[in-house]
Amino acid sequence: MDSGKPTNSTAVTVELVADSGGYQLLRGGRPYEIKGAGMHANELALFAAHGGNSLRTWSTGGDGVTGTALLDEAARYGVTVALCLDLGRERHGFDYDDEEAVARQLEYARQEVLKYKDHPALLLWIIGNELNHSYTNPRFFDAVNDISRMIHAVDGKHPTTTALSEFSADMVQQLEQRAPDLDFASFQVYAALDALPQKTRELGYSKPFMITEWGATGHWEVGKTSWGAPIEMNSSVKAQRFLQRYEKVIAANPGQIIGSYVFLLGQKQERTPTWYGMLLEDGSRTEAMDVMHYIWNGEWPEQRSPQVRRMRLDDKSADQNVVLRPATPYGASLDAVDPNGDDLIYQWEVMRESDAVQQGGDPEVVPEKILGRVEILDDGRITLTAPDDPGAYRLFAHVYDGSGLAGHANIPFLVEPEPQ
Repeated sequence: MDSGKPTNSTAVTVELVADSGGYQLLRGGRPYEIKGAGMHANELALFAAHGGNSLRTWSTGGDGVTGTALLDEAARYGVTVALCLDLGRERHGFDYDDEEAVARQLEYARQEVLKYKDHPALLLWIIGNELNHSYTNPRFFDAVNDISRMIHAVDGKHPTTTALSEFSADMVQQLEQRAPDLDFASFQVYAALDALPQKTRELGYSKPFMITEWGATGHWEVGKTSWGAPIEMNSSVKAQRFLQRYEKVIAANPGQIIGSYVFLLGQKQERTPTWYGMLLEDGSRTEAMDVMHYIWNGEWPEQRSPQVRRMRLDDKSADQNVVLRPATPYGASLDAVDPNGDDLIYQWEVMRESDAVQQGGDPEVVPEKILGRVEILDDGRITLTAPDDPGAYRLFAHVYDGSGLAGHANIPFLVEPEPQ
């Protein structure tokens, strides 16, 4: 019977050590600097080509790829894996007061650890992802601690952590009281990353930790239109935020922040199809990928992505509450440049505003596309005929350089009849 273990391979010991400069990871006895991303399995070649060396998962099997296949493919590219044990979440109905369910989950985790613990590409174990999101029962920390103890008993070569959706006094207290067996904590912060160094000082938190998700400002952290639509930054502003947050927080605290995984090297629908991914749906790379290439390699890629300056609809920006009349034409424009001087190709589409209320990255339905409303005038300019039906919509603009690089922006708008 296939145990799921790779043949003729041995684990590489990973350990957390303290020195005069703080903390660091050693892999095979040598300092290991994580150049990490949360990503889909099918992007490994792109990831490695841009200088990445470690990916994190949200389960031990996803995207139709088994854990063993992922680890084998990662090893082929010289990439390590922070493998996540996908545990029950209270917001999805898991009851951490149900001792039988918790025991079954512990046994599930044990079997997964036994499958993969000897693989040379394995870097560490993430025990659950954002189990604290919308939680009321702190006993999930107890379960995490029990799984960590189990891992240390059966696998003495890889450290344990859990990924939490915030850094706060409550999380620090719960970790210290209920999950002391973890080798270190991990936090997932977006715009809140900017204030993280100050918060750690205020709480006197000097222990090592990882940032297992960071990147674009979250849809819950931005301004909204008067009808409640979150206002998304364009691809160039996002790229600037990526670089600022990395340099001012992550790179500036190497003795305490022992690794980070940017989110997301890929594409997903979360409020919009472009909010979090560094790639577009067709695989085109955006300016955030340029930034990560610079971070991982110390130099910019030779070919740079199109840069977006501004977008306008009815001569208004996204934060000016664009209200249009049904079936009425309006002008729209996207101002973009290409750093390499390439000719740019523009594409436009209209979608209904997402009505998703999911949290924590749970799957969302892609909003309906509204066809036949765009008339191309010239490069970067269109006439948009507002939809006939009143409601909330969003106009998307994409700009391509013809070599797989792209920029994007969008403006939410509301269609309302003329007041009587």
